[in-house]
Amino acid sequence: MLTSGDVIELDLGQPTGREAGFRHPAVVVTAQRILNGQPNVIQVVPLTSNLRHFHSEVIVEADAFNGLSVTSAAQCQHVRALSPRRVLGIRGNVGATALVKIRETIARIIDL
Repeated sequence: MLTSGDVIELDLGQPTGREAGFRHPAVVVTAQRILNGQPNVIQVVPLTSNLRHFHSEVIVEADAFNGLSVTSAAQCQHVRALSPRRVLGIRGNVGATALVKIRETIARIIDL
């Protein structure tokens, strides 16, 4: 079962324009109470190792808990909904502090 903050491996398919695409790690940002109900759709934020320091991105340092091999940026501007069946595996979890930063950045982007 997925947990909020999980770093998952998934196939985002063929990208169009500046979308994230292909096989990518991503962070699950769906609320845990929703995940507990085994939803048909989850919300994720793709990760990239191409660090550009955009205000819409959150830096996630690689560590033993998140399963990342390099420092990555959570691309909050690319939040998307997708089927849990796209999840190819779970690498680890970013932890509560990084998850809060990611969610706060999404909230600023969509003006909540």
